[in-house]
Amino acid sequence: MDRTVTRVIVLMSVVVMSGLEARPSDSAPDLTARWVSRVANGDGTFRETVFVLNQQGSTLSGSVVNPTSEQPIVEGVVDGATFSFASAPPENPRRTTYRGTLAGDDITITVVRPGRPDQTLTARRGPDSAGRLPERVPPPDLHVVPDNGLARTPPMGWNSWNHFRGQVDDATVRTIADAMVANGMRDAGYVYVNIDDTWELGRDTTGHITTNRKFPDMKALADYVHGKGLKLGIYSSPGPFTCAGYEGSYGHEADDARTYAAWGIDYLKYDWCGAARLYRDSEMRAVYQKMGDALRTTGRPIVFSLCQYGRQDVWKWGAEVGGNLWRTTGDISDTWESMSRIGFGQEQLAPYAKPGHWNDPDMLEIGNGGMTETEYRTHMSLWALLSAPLLAGNDLRDVKPEILSILTNRDAIAIDQDPLGRQGRRLRSDGDVEIWTKPLSGGGQAIGVFNRGAGPAQATIRCEEFQLCDADVRDVWGHAQPTRFTSYSASIPSHGVALLRITPSR
Repeated sequence: MDRTVTRVIVLMSVVVMSGLEARPSDSAPDLTARWVSRVANGDGTFRETVFVLNQQGSTLSGSVVNPTSEQPIVEGVVDGATFSFASAPPENPRRTTYRGTLAGDDITITVVRPGRPDQTLTARRGPDSAGRLPERVPPPDLHVVPDNGLARTPPMGWNSWNHFRGQVDDATVRTIADAMVANGMRDAGYVYVNIDDTWELGRDTTGHITTNRKFPDMKALADYVHGKGLKLGIYSSPGPFTCAGYEGSYGHEADDARTYAAWGIDYLKYDWCGAARLYRDSEMRAVYQKMGDALRTTGRPIVFSLCQYGRQDVWKWGAEVGGNLWRTTGDISDTWESMSRIGFGQEQLAPYAKPGHWNDPDMLEIGNGGMTETEYRTHMSLWALLSAPLLAGNDLRDVKPEILSILTNRDAIAIDQDPLGRQGRRLRSDGDVEIWTKPLSGGGQAIGVFNRGAGPAQATIRCEEFQLCDADVRDVWGHAQPTRFTSYSASIPSHGVALLRITPSR
């Protein structure tokens, strides 16, 4: 989740108010201060933005502080009780502009972002500590974390972010688990039920991580999920804050790992963005190693998912910090452009995938509504050929039969879960048509014939180029009985695929 959002601070209302310094009524009308805006999330936490303003006459400088970034302001101008500034020059497509008014002890700021509704915030003068980072903890020396023995095939399950984002809660997770049992997802191999960001409250007086009111009892939730024959996953960050600005694991890695183990957690997604203000990318390996060590020390089998968007060639060192899977890309979205760019861009990473350690091109968008069923079959086929983790990201409580049939296709899943653990590669391209192959155990192969073009395309493959003429072929999506493989020809629809499983004859 490579997202920049406002910072969350967890405080009781009395603390919230006492932590802010009121501006004396007889002071000069000067904007110079650290202005703090806090907006309740509705789960016992607050979104916090700190505006660090420095006024010199009619000129305004400073920065806007969020949990994952501190952006210097540009074009800052003061005109009496009103002011304005921006977060980037005009040519930057992500430029945010701010228009504000000083009124007594408060400033009111209207935030204008491209493609989003305007937002109005009220801020008060805060303490000098507002928006500042904690003291930096140096990363540890590098060493190899022993293999935990988990994820010998790519993990399969469900993750809350793509569909629910910050609206996930205990009741949702329980009903998703119920649905995975009832609709056959569990029996098809989808066993992990993973809670993404926004479950955190803060820390108690002893420093232990606590849950917000959306998740009143994480241990009880884990017990419920386990009782369904499923496993529970959770989310954190090596930074002080998560991507959504909630409490991260910075400085508490070992304690958080012990807490996860005590709750009965089976999977941890560990997201880098909250650490970016404290650590350089070159220190990423050591920072992830710290949690890899902490998880191993608990003695509980916990799958370790590294989420750092493919930076620093993570596929070269992810396994050495205890990682079972590592993101190779930025966030996926529910569009053909995003899915195809990510999926077809994985070819060079094939040598780094093996049992227990997988390239992760991000979660499945199948069923979220932004692509056609044809494109979703391509999505599933490509991820299966890539030996990618299969983490559904849709609402499984109300899934269309045709979408469920894509997610639970036995042959596609078998290709993804093949114990040989080899990632597929592009064999050749012919215009918009691409042929991908994946070696399978027993000497077979999976073959994907993809049409990336805007119209239908005729494609033909022959057994000789795969050295599998003494073999049978099965069309995974056609559900036909296997036939003798000599050649295969088909008209592939736009953005479609023919996924074939070739099995040597006995």
